Amino acid sequence: MLEQYEAILTWLENYPELLTLISVCVLLLASWISNWLVKRILVRGIYRALRASPIGHDTTLLDRRVTARFANVVPALIISLGVTLVPGLPEPVVLVIRNVCSAIIVLVIALGVSGVLDLITQLYQRREDAYRRPVKGYIQVVQIVVYLLAVILVVAALIDRSPLILLSGLGAMAAVLILVFQDTLLSLVASVQISSNDIVRVGDWVEMPGLNADGDVIDIALHTIKIQNWDKTITTVPTKRFISDPFKNWRGMKESGGRRIKRAILLDQTSVHFLADEEIEKLHRFQLIDEYLSDKQKDIEKWNAELKAQNSDAVNARRVTNIGTFRAYVERYLRKHKMLNQDMTLMVRQLAMTSDGLPLEVYCFTNTTVWPEYEGIQSDIFDHLLAILPEFGLRVFQHPSGVDMREMGATLARSPQDANDEE
Repeated sequence: MLEQYEAILTWLENYPELLTLISVCVLLLASWISNWLVKRILVRGIYRALRASPIGHDTTLLDRRVTARFANVVPALIISLGVTLVPGLPEPVVLVIRNVCSAIIVLVIALGVSGVLDLITQLYQRREDAYRRPVKGYIQVVQIVVYLLAVILVVAALIDRSPLILLSGLGAMAAVLILVFQDTLLSLVASVQISSNDIVRVGDWVEMPGLNADGDVIDIALHTIKIQNWDKTITTVPTKRFISDPFKNWRGMKESGGRRIKRAILLDQTSVHFLADEEIEKLHRFQLIDEYLSDKQKDIEKWNAELKAQNSDAVNARRVTNIGTFRAYVERYLRKHKMLNQDMTLMVRQLAMTSDGLPLEVYCFTNTTVWPEYEGIQSDIFDHLLAILPEFGLRVFQHPSGVDMREMGATLARSPQDANDEE
């Protein structure tokens, strides 16, 4: 067998081109076999060992792409080392192949390191407190540095020069690099400020009217922050805009446990009047203001008695108003409401009169921040207040509608006919 092998080599020496071609094919075959062995046997063996461990069900840790990237180093390394053993190859060709293989090895390692960093990001995001300190922006900065170093090493390998030569020339290109990566640098500074000052977290409800963004933060990266609006659209906002532009973060509302109700009922000012004795007696039916009316009447009677003793004119006497009584009723109604947070500000106040009526504002906080529940509580409160208004002799102000105008026109049209009938 050995004699036959020596005879074949002696015969091939007479055909150097054929010997070179066969050697190249053997080298490529060896690199392919090594790649197959690493990916099919070694990598699969590692995965089977991991599945038998407690972390075997973690699909993130068993990400095949990361291991496959590192496995590609083996065939490139074999070609780089074996190309020197191929007979008949010119020295420049050998040098070029080795340089290309070195560049491929650097690139594959950079991609593998990037994959490991992505894996670290995914594992970190599983932490319960990950939304407080997002690290995705920092990981992306490290990836950028890795890719920059990889580019320098790849170029140095391809031109067969020391990387230090390229690095020494970066000083002259600093201004150009700053110009090219100015957005990255600004985003990096913004990310550091956002993280250190806890300005925005994943899950926060933020509102940026200038950018038509109103919804939950779903992702914080180096260059952008993604906001899912309430209509389920996605708004992508540059990270630096959260430092330079004003915006509203509703996190404080959620953490407080209460959401504010600040809404006014517009009352018809002509319906405001003093309550007659009969009306006061009817309002004593309401348990919420029975005690209030009694105390109010005693206070007024005492005041008026003093005025009478001074022979003061009756116009100076005090009387109970329907709007004041209604305001007292609303406040006591809110104090008894089980779905309102009684430890937060609660008041009923009048605002400045306008041409649209007299605003009576309800200012309070619910004991929940869940949006549907909040809207339901708010609607129930104003449903009741609007329905109870006539009991106090009050009306809601409303601009005339088309129906009102038609009825007015019909009334005016009937008036001349009624006058003729009377004649």
